[in-house]
Formats: sequence, structure tokens, C-alpha cells
Amino acid sequence: MEIWDLLHQAAPIMLRGAGYTLLFALSSMLGGLVLGFVLAVARIVPWKFVHWPAAVYVSLMRGTPLLVQIFVVYYGLPSVGIEFSPLMAGVLTLSLNAGAYLSESLRGAILGVTRGQWSASYSLGLTYPQTLRYVVVPQAVRIAVPSMSNTLISLIKDTSLVSVITVTELMLSTKEIIAVTFRPLPLYIAAAMVYWFLSICFEALQHRLEKKLERAHQT
Repeated sequence: MEIWDLLHQAAPIMLRGAGYTLLFALSSMLGGLVLGFVLAVARIVPWKFVHWPAAVYVSLMRGTPLLVQIFVVYYGLPSVGIEFSPLMAGVLTLSLNAGAYLSESLRGAILGVTRGQWSASYSLGLTYPQTLRYVVVPQAVRIAVPSMSNTLISLIKDTSLVSVITVTELMLSTKEIIAVTFRPLPLYIAAAMVYWFLSICFEALQHRLEKKLERAHQT
């Protein structure tokens, strides 16, 4: 079978898998952003009973392999009565992992806002939550966009790991085709090109968002 014929036949299956890859990446990014913001705020508040659990969680998730985390959620939790579908387990684990990394990006961005902004807000009578919401967070988001975009691009590649729990995303779709055609090299290269294309698209979106936020900041 010629390579082009092989790729033509494999394209529908691989594109369907790429759709699941996008679903995992975007869903996990959304969940990770929510968790990351909560963790970032918990890391900067002065209350130790809030700060330390958040710090331990971030250290744990960043210090252990994502593959091990997937196994714990999908294969380990059922032993204590908590069971998820492969799709839910994949999204949940990626969200929990991404939240730890995004929290560090957001925390650094929040701390990057000058103390004068905080002082000016307090002098206007704003409370701590109001200062965060209306003054600090909008500036921090602009600062954190590049690092958060890098996390999303990493998530696109990390979705390949959920193939180990039988989720038919791009990597598992490619493996299924290889099991039938016995042509691993062109198909793995094609899968790599799809991941690369998705990453390039998100890099372009990142640059556009950065420019838009920069123009909004200057007006």
C-alpha cells in the first residue's frame, strides 16, 4: 500500500481522534484554570491553614508523573468505591494536573502586580476580594497569558497519555490503525504532524490574544 493511500484511508479515524484530543485539551484547560485560580489565591493569602494545603497539592501534582496520576484516578480510586468512565477520568486527571501548573503561572502574575496597585485600591475603600477581582486579576491575566498558553500546548501533547485507559484520542486511534496495517513509521509521523499543527494553531491564537490585551492595556 502506497503511503498516500495509507494516509488517505487513515485520515478519518485520525481526525476523529484529533477531535477527542482537542476536547480533552480544552476541557482540561477550563477545569485547570478554575482550579489554578483557586490555588493561586490560596497560595498568596496569609492564612497558613489555607496556604500550606495548596502548596502541598501543587508540589505533589508537579512532582509526580502524569501517567501515574492517570493510573491512580482510573485504576486506583475504584478500589475505594470511586469510579469514573475513561473519558471523565482523563479530563479530571488532566484538569487536576494542569491546575497545579496554572496556579504557579497565575500566582507569579498576581505577585507581579506592584504593591502600589494594592495600596491605591485600599485607599479607595476596596476590600481584598474587590481588589483582586477588579484591579489585580485583570492585570495578572495579561501577564500570565504566555505561560498559560504554553500549558495548553503541553496539554495537547499530554492527552496522548490517556490512551492507556482506552480513550480513543489521536494516539490510540493511530495505534489501532497500525495494528491493522503494520505501517508504524508513516502513521506515527502523521500523528506527530497533527499534534504539531494543533500546537501551531494555539501559538497563533496566543500571539493574537497577547496583542489584543496589550492594545487594551494601552488605551
